[in-house]
Amino acid sequence: MKKVAIVGVGPTGIYTLHALVERGEPLEIELYEQAEEAGVGMPYNSDNNADFMLANIASIEIPPIYISYLTWLQNQSDDYLAQFRIERTSLHERQFLPRVILGDYYRDRLFAIVEKARGSGFTISINESSEVTDLRANPNGVSLWINHASQPVEVDFAAIATGHLWPETDVQTRKFFPCPWTGLMDVQISACRVGILGTSLSAIDAAMAVACQHGAFTTGADNALKFICKSDSQSLKLTLMSRSGVLPEADFYCPLPYESLNIATPEAIEDAIARGQKGLLDRIFRIIAQQLQDAAPQWSREIALEELNADTFPEAYFADRLEHDPFEWAKRNLIEVERNKQEQRTVAWRYTLLRLHEVIEEIVPHLDPLDEKRFKRGLARVFIDNYAAIPSESVRRLLALHDAGLIEILTLGADYERTNEQEMTVIYHHGRRSEFDVFIDARGQRALQSKDIPFPTLRAQLLACGDKIPDIGEDYTLQAPENARNRLAFGGLPWLMHDRPFIQGLVVSAEIGAAMAKALTQRAQRRRHNLWDTGELDE
Repeated sequence: MKKVAIVGVGPTGIYTLHALVERGEPLEIELYEQAEEAGVGMPYNSDNNADFMLANIASIEIPPIYISYLTWLQNQSDDYLAQFRIERTSLHERQFLPRVILGDYYRDRLFAIVEKARGSGFTISINESSEVTDLRANPNGVSLWINHASQPVEVDFAAIATGHLWPETDVQTRKFFPCPWTGLMDVQISACRVGILGTSLSAIDAAMAVACQHGAFTTGADNALKFICKSDSQSLKLTLMSRSGVLPEADFYCPLPYESLNIATPEAIEDAIARGQKGLLDRIFRIIAQQLQDAAPQWSREIALEELNADTFPEAYFADRLEHDPFEWAKRNLIEVERNKQEQRTVAWRYTLLRLHEVIEEIVPHLDPLDEKRFKRGLARVFIDNYAAIPSESVRRLLALHDAGLIEILTLGADYERTNEQEMTVIYHHGRRSEFDVFIDARGQRALQSKDIPFPTLRAQLLACGDKIPDIGEDYTLQAPENARNRLAFGGLPWLMHDRPFIQGLVVSAEIGAAMAKALTQRAQRRRHNLWDTGELDE
């Protein structure tokens, strides 16, 4: 029996296990999770999330493990649902629910997989509170050191499914948080000036985490959501900030699963790539424009799409929003999307952009350095804004905080500076100085390099190959060093973001898990290009 290790037992690790079990060949599988509870995952555990923090994915989109998320919810007791103020009759497949519930779903599904596996001849061990502190690729397998043990565990194949990696922080300072998941939930934030870098759902949730220490949301007689601040918390001031000052839009209604595109097909993208690097981004934009003109002709005329290019299209896309107060825009957008949901009406241009982002992502490894910069500066922002739409309830809460006078948006512009002065974080922008007593960087996961890999021996092996980012095959197996090839799969999201800028979410976790499981028996083709040759990666 082959021996396999899965490092990290969040959603990606669980989907990897699921795919291995569904293959049917009995294996000896060691599951290693550094947290106390395997199966929950960092984005969904109660240490990092409060009940009011919503997942921005619904059951209809979540790859099921034997049963759908909705079915699992319907099987839960009334007492369980009541914890989250969920009415059983209100459950539906497009509903956005607290993230911690997803953690319960995945932990339950982990044990369902393990039960099936053991009944099918697999040997499964779940090792909780078991951090893989080092890892080495060998000529005949992989060595793993658990909790700094002196002797390693030896396996034939290992899949790294560690998910996000956040910087360490000193919670005792209570002044600066390098991300919302580095101790924020454990700290009492005083009623002071709180700066939050970012305006996405993560930033909004960080604002909610602080605000809910100083008051509560309530529904008034007019059914409008309100925030009631404690009498001794009146000096609380929350500031969300970004270069553009744009808030995300509310999640919109569209057919799921995605309908196929008729112009920007995978074949059309492959053909554009095959014609070489030179002019690739502009060729791709012409395909994008043709697809939008076909699917949403009126909107295309309104923004004069035929006159735009890859650099000016993002300006036209954001123009209307930038001309309005962000909270007024959010209020108007919320009314629109809620009406469309009731009428099951799809806004063609939004839906087209949503479907486009996945096929367009295929071009990123093939762009030359100049076009790669243009793409990140322009079109990538459009696609990210489109697919990162947030739950309507999150918009309502944001508006309630604004109505209570507790939150504002700060537009930083392209040139701003952040410094620390006398236990304050200071932002210099547009000739102004903004001071914050507490500061939270909520911009999300950044792409990481080989030098950031948390396993010292593997890190040294990769750096010895001269690769600034891991060289990974289509099945996520390391292609270098030689010892790692076909023995070590690397599904850590931060190291995949260089040529997959839109990589995120549970659908991707399932895709990566299935690919890593398949790698146990099939060799991969190479898929990455050497991004470091472009000079894009820092020293």
